[in-house]
Amino acid sequence: MPPSALARLILLLSLLLPSSPFHLPSPPPSRSSPLSATHVVAGATGYIGSWVVQECVRQGHETYALARPGAAPSPSVSGRLKGATLLEVDYEDPAALAAALSPLSPSVAISCLASRSGVKADAYKVDYQATSNFLSSSLAAGASHFTLLSAFCVKNPWLHFQQAKLKFEGELEKSGVGSYAIVRPTAFFKSVSAQLEVIQKGAPYVMFGDGEVTSCNPISEPDLAEYLVSCSSTPSRQNKVLNVGGPDSPLTQKELGVMMFKAANKKEFFVSAPLALFDVIIDGLQLLADRFGGDKLQDAAETARIGKYYAVEDMLTTEEAEKFGRIGMMQHFERIAVEGQEYDPYTTVFGKKGGGGGAVEA
Repeated sequence: MPPSALARLILLLSLLLPSSPFHLPSPPPSRSSPLSATHVVAGATGYIGSWVVQECVRQGHETYALARPGAAPSPSVSGRLKGATLLEVDYEDPAALAAALSPLSPSVAISCLASRSGVKADAYKVDYQATSNFLSSSLAAGASHFTLLSAFCVKNPWLHFQQAKLKFEGELEKSGVGSYAIVRPTAFFKSVSAQLEVIQKGAPYVMFGDGEVTSCNPISEPDLAEYLVSCSSTPSRQNKVLNVGGPDSPLTQKELGVMMFKAANKKEFFVSAPLALFDVIIDGLQLLADRFGGDKLQDAAETARIGKYYAVEDMLTTEEAEKFGRIGMMQHFERIAVEGQEYDPYTTVFGKKGGGGGAVEA
C-alpha cells in the first residue's frame, strides 16, 4: 500500500478516537461576574479559540481575537468572533508580534494555539515556539495573567506534540507572570462525535477491541470556554495544572456508540477493529522511513502513533473537582442528530464545508 493510502487509512482510524476540541447552543449566563479586563486570545480563528473569544465577550471583556495572516474563518467561527476585534499577527515573528500587542495593554492572555497535525516539526513550531513567542509578547505588553489550553494526554508523553506542549508548560511556570493556569481538557465533544453521521446513513459503529479498552468524559466547547476564561478571576485555579473533563461518568467507546444509536434512532450495529492494526501500520511506516528517509514517512508513522495513543489511553478525570460543565454527551448527541454538526476536516466524515469550522489553530 503506498504511503498516501496508508495516511488516509490512519486518518480514518483516528476519526474513531477522542482527540485532544458543529454548532452548539449558546452557553448559559456566567457563574461569576469578573471585572472587565482586556483579553487577547491566540488561535482565535481555530475551533476552541473561537468559543473562548465568544465567552470573553459574553463576560464583558474587551477582547482581541488574534489570527494568522490570511486566516479565513468559516461562517460559524466568524459568528463566535462577534463583539471582538480581529487582529492579524505573525506568531513566528517575535518582534512583530510584540509590536502588535504592545498598544493593546492586555491584562489577560489566553493561548489556544495548537498544531494541526501533531507531527514533530509542526508541534515544535506551534505548540512550543509560537506559544512561547505569544507569552513573551503578552508579558512585554503588560499581561498579568496567562491561561494555556494544553491537553490531558501530556500526562503520558509518547508523542512529539505532547513533548512540545510540556516544554512550553515548563517555560510558563518559570516565566514570572503574575499568575497562570495550565488547563488540560480530556477531549472535546466533536472529537468523539464523528461516527454519528455514518450511523445515520446506516453504517456500523466501529470500535477497537471489545469497545471497553478506554474510557473518557469529554467536555463541551462552551463549558470548556467558560472554564478557561474564568481562570484569571478564580484564584483557586491559578499557578497550577488543571485537568478538566465534562460532567459525565466514565464512558467507554462502546457506551458512546450505544448513545449514538439511541440518538439516531437506529438499531445497534457494531464492528470491532483489532488494536494490532495500529502496530502493523506503525511498524510498516517506520520501516519505510528508516530505509528510505524523508519527513513524510516519519510524519506518517508519528500520525499512526497518535492514533494508537488515543486507542489505548483513557481521557478521563475521576475526581469530582476535575469535572465541569452542564452539557452531557447524550444531550449533545440528541441535538446534533437533528441539527447536524459543524464541519471539521479532522473529525467530520460527511459534513459539508458550508457548515463551517475547519480548525486551523485549535
